[in-house]
Amino acid sequence: MIDELDVPVQGGTLATFRLGDAPDGAAPVVAIHGITANSREWLAVARALEGRAALLAPDLRGRAASNRLPAPYGMGAYARDTLAVLDHLGLERAVLVGHSLGAYAVARFAADHPERVRAVLLVDGGLTAPVPEGVDPQAIAAAVLGPALARLRLTFDTPEAYHDWWRAHPAFANAADVVAQDLIDYADHDLVGEPPELRSSVGEDVVRSDAGELLEMGQPALALEVPAELLCAERGMVDDPNPIQPPALARAWADAAPNLRRTARVPGVNHYTLVMGAAGASAVAHAIVRALQSPAGGPVLRSAG
Repeated sequence: MIDELDVPVQGGTLATFRLGDAPDGAAPVVAIHGITANSREWLAVARALEGRAALLAPDLRGRAASNRLPAPYGMGAYARDTLAVLDHLGLERAVLVGHSLGAYAVARFAADHPERVRAVLLVDGGLTAPVPEGVDPQAIAAAVLGPALARLRLTFDTPEAYHDWWRAHPAFANAADVVAQDLIDYADHDLVGEPPELRSSVGEDVVRSDAGELLEMGQPALALEVPAELLCAERGMVDDPNPIQPPALARAWADAAPNLRRTARVPGVNHYTLVMGAAGASAVAHAIVRALQSPAGGPVLRSAG
């Protein structure tokens, strides 16, 4: 089940979706997707939650059903939009989960509004490895994002051609536990235009604007003062052996505040399948349940008026 609600934000409305079949009254969890992704990356996680939480997933401004929202982009803008989601839903505090770029956005929100956060779950993102002085962040972004940036320049004759492109992506080509329909729904939600000129809804200007914050993006996670967990994929963005979040960096982050932070590596998954494959989604769902059981207490609804 997918229900849509439109959240008023600066410049228009932020498309936000309730994913899964959680019963009325289930604890709400706000989930923020990655840099060129969309809300449908959370479908497997919503299913793995088995009704234990209601997953509420916005399309970030500049992407998918929110792609008409104008600049500014960046972590500050995404934090303001997330605050608008909580206010619109009447949530005084919430568990927030973010994947990839979404983890940095969630960390920024928690740093700006700790009183609105019950706990955060960072999924293969949130920390930035030290960058040598004088290195261009855009060059690093281009190297790290690689195929994701290249995809934004491509056009496709039909939706099926875009489905095939994703099936052949190194992250999914050998991923037996990704539900085929999930990948189709993810791809279709991203497409804009008309055949034979279909393309991704995400503009390069959006990605490059976000990449301009690369040097500062990881700072909020280092200062988090709310319960937090970092889940790390064993493999990288193209199923390579280089994880997005190096184990030593993750351990140092957790060790800096052991009473508030924990980290775990999920074996056998890459950056994408950590949320879109069954094994990874199960690990994320269990971490969400842990966050809901944190000592901070249950979700608090804001009183009307």
